[in-house]
Amino acid sequence: MDVEVRVVEVKDVETRSGKTRYVLRDDQGREYTTFRPQIGREAARFEGRRARIEFHEEERNGFRNVYLDAISEASTPSAPDAGTDPDEVAWSTAVEAAPWVLGSRDPEREVPPEELYEKLEPFKRLVSDDIRGHGGSDREK
Repeated sequence: MDVEVRVVEVKDVETRSGKTRYVLRDDQGREYTTFRPQIGREAARFEGRRARIEFHEEERNGFRNVYLDAISEASTPSAPDAGTDPDEVAWSTAVEAAPWVLGSRDPEREVPPEELYEKLEPFKRLVSDDIRGHGGSDREK
């Protein structure tokens, strides 16, 4: 089977026999295991990101084991709450915050588009920078 998941973490665990077992945990709490170092190292590169994984399940001694067979770049864009284009999310946030940026939920006059843009664009830029992880660097100097 194959599915797209958000990789939360990949741990390498030494077994009693001395082999390394790689365990990928997704954002739903599901775990996928592999003993293949190449797949385990590749999985670690996707921590915090979406990925397409191939896996199979086996029933063994009353336990269900889920084995990771392959991992690659996700083919579909992330869900909006999982991190779409930072500028798109930032504009959405700026539009929601417009009443506070303008100073009133009910302005006394219609705000011309150019003026609205001039007020919202700097706010959008700050939000976008924060999403990208660069938010504090310029302001802290």
